[in-house]
Amino acid sequence: MTQALQTDILLVGGGIMSATLGTMLQKLDPSLHIMMVEQLDKVASESSDGWNNAGTGHAGYCELNYTPESADGSIQITRALGINAAFEESLQFWSWLVEQQALPSPTHFINATPHASFVWGEKDVNFLRKRHQALSAHHLFSDMEYTEDRQTLAEWMPLVMQYRSSSLPVAATRIQYGTDVDFGALTRLLIANLQQSPNFKLHTQHAVRSLKQQNNQRWQVEVQDKTGGSKITLDAGFVFLGAGGGALPLLQKAGIAESQGYGGFPVSGQWLVCNNQDVVKQHYAKVYGKAPIGAPPMSVPHLDTRIIDGQPALLFGPYAGFTTKFLKQGSLLDLLRSVKRNNLKSMLGAGSHNMDLTRYLIGEVFQSHKQRVAALRNFLPDAKESEWSLLYAGQRVQIIKQCSEQGGKLEFGTEIVAAKDGSLAALLGASPGASTSVPAMIQVLERCFGARLQDPAWQERMQEMVHSYGHSLVQDADLLHQVRERTLQTLKLKTS
Repeated sequence: MTQALQTDILLVGGGIMSATLGTMLQKLDPSLHIMMVEQLDKVASESSDGWNNAGTGHAGYCELNYTPESADGSIQITRALGINAAFEESLQFWSWLVEQQALPSPTHFINATPHASFVWGEKDVNFLRKRHQALSAHHLFSDMEYTEDRQTLAEWMPLVMQYRSSSLPVAATRIQYGTDVDFGALTRLLIANLQQSPNFKLHTQHAVRSLKQQNNQRWQVEVQDKTGGSKITLDAGFVFLGAGGGALPLLQKAGIAESQGYGGFPVSGQWLVCNNQDVVKQHYAKVYGKAPIGAPPMSVPHLDTRIIDGQPALLFGPYAGFTTKFLKQGSLLDLLRSVKRNNLKSMLGAGSHNMDLTRYLIGEVFQSHKQRVAALRNFLPDAKESEWSLLYAGQRVQIIKQCSEQGGKLEFGTEIVAAKDGSLAALLGASPGASTSVPAMIQVLERCFGARLQDPAWQERMQEMVHSYGHSLVQDADLLHQVRERTLQTLKLKTS
């Protein structure tokens, strides 16, 4: 019998989550042996790829679904505050890596791009006005601008205002130091830095076939080389399942008690991409609107300036869709295979209570190019069908959980599922996803490496990596101003 290869840390999936966790652990303890396995021939090829995700740097500045309006007309800002503070943690970690020269010039992966919310019609203008009043009163959003002035709007977003009817009320908010993040580039840079360590090994085109915990709490993981078919057995002290939509099937293979009842609902995405570089050059902002009634949160429409692999692009969407695949390069049988005895009730319950969503997603799939461009013209009145083409984005698998009232419920967000003994963790869900990769992986550290985090050396290094670690940026205005000034400077995000 071939002896198993030993590793301290096994990272399954070559995306932003695994890259972030691996980098954190390597910086906390360089002696750790870390192995990453990715079933595709390149890392960052699924949800982390620049063409497969929104790349917004979700900070709550422009995403209106993070600030719902209550029945009494008040605006709920709690989620936006939490997401903004979480993104600030990501910015701090990336800043520290740039300062340590573990990452190159930040323009390789992040660029200042104004974040704007744009609405039309009296009802939505009133909503945006109230939203601005509620958010700008908090120190996290104190720099948010608001205007209903058409001349100002034309300066902020010239193409959006061009040829727009003057009879309809319009309004917008803006944060100038919003960001565009190429998470594909960032992931590749993080992994390239990890590869400089002799204690890190990357295996592409290797797929996990089975996971079994041994009596000593370590994991025996069987991995197959997809090029030659040979199998290797790994003996890992800790396993992280950061495989995007593929994390749920792997979690089910692991069979930990904490995974019981979890299911997944796959949602596909599509973009319209502008083919006219003259148009691309005239728009430089991320302009978000309100989602249509019945649309899932990840379908909030936006006209989106992107810098992908160093090249400017202009995207509109995303248009949601339905597929049974869990990964863009997955199988149509993924959804069916994920149905197990322990999650059947929650899957059926969530399905029966979300038929309207399913019908909406299927309807999105069958839209014509003319219909998609008609939606684009709400943002870009002069859009020409011939200048835009359809691109398929990445897959998102939303979380389905047990619910006593309905049997199961569908949740839009991300969640860490960890074994009680801390030997395995998985990240499930989608938006805001990559933007909160750093706080998400800090949560993994706290839940799975809690004892080691009590070590003063680890505590000190955590404070170096994320200066606000252990403190609340939502509560501490002075600390927020301190860390934000540093990150804007280090990451070259200052706009004046």
